[in-house]
Amino acid sequence: MSKSEIIIGCMSWGTWGKNFSTKEQSEMIQFCVENGNSTFDHADIYGHFTTEAAFGKGFKESGILRNDIKLISKCGIQLVAESRDNKLKHYNYSKEYIVWSVEQSLKNLQTDYLDTFLLHRPSPLMHPNEIAEAINILKESGKIINFGVSNFTTSQVNLISDKIPVSVNQVEFSLMQHAAMHNGSLDQMLEKDIQPMCWSPLGGVFKEETEQTTRIKKVLSPLAEKYNVTEDVLLLAWILKHPANISPVIGTTNKDRIIKANKALSIELELQDWFLLLEASRGEEMP
Repeated sequence: MSKSEIIIGCMSWGTWGKNFSTKEQSEMIQFCVENGNSTFDHADIYGHFTTEAAFGKGFKESGILRNDIKLISKCGIQLVAESRDNKLKHYNYSKEYIVWSVEQSLKNLQTDYLDTFLLHRPSPLMHPNEIAEAINILKESGKIINFGVSNFTTSQVNLISDKIPVSVNQVEFSLMQHAAMHNGSLDQMLEKDIQPMCWSPLGGVFKEETEQTTRIKKVLSPLAEKYNVTEDVLLLAWILKHPANISPVIGTTNKDRIIKANKALSIELELQDWFLLLEASRGEEMP
């Protein structure tokens, strides 16, 4: 099981968010690498299939060596976009499409290989044999190093891993949304030595006003004082304490928040504090 790290999510770097110029992309990549965040999480659909290319231009301008960063990307979701002949949102996991999509991502990111390639969401029509054929082609040609999935259930992981090894599963996980801790997903990853990554690691704690967020904030505030960190860092530390070695994918483009997020790696939450936060999220004591 790999050691946890803070992964930089790039979904909002393009037209779905900050719309960084090539110079800004380059500067952000340099900043992240300098601060120890050298893994960048992409998906072909970000920015309606435009964000990878914008990042690629920034990466080329940055002058950073390819070996000094790790690139993750995903495919499978077909959005309605100007560059695609899609009449509606759907999924495509044919062998030809998977291979073609990876080749497009490599071209856009201006690289020869992906460190990790994920199937973005499960499709009811996916066939494990066809997926395995595509992944074998991509691995043998050196276009991908590691293969994994995203948002897959335990049975779907088993379906795929029976034909091709799965080394990563990126799922939603946070103090607010911790289903993966109860539905067997994290247990499976720990058992099978599959690297867990989690998206939306802060949940809606700072975006929503609900009974759940109110309870969490009431507990977070004094704990943040106790550990001398900000509340968002404490939420990441809560995730990092899980024995499966989860790597949070953070979507912020705020440089101060990225620096703060890294502090979570050195925080060791006391056992009862970890359960205190879980109890606040649940709204009741542990069974």
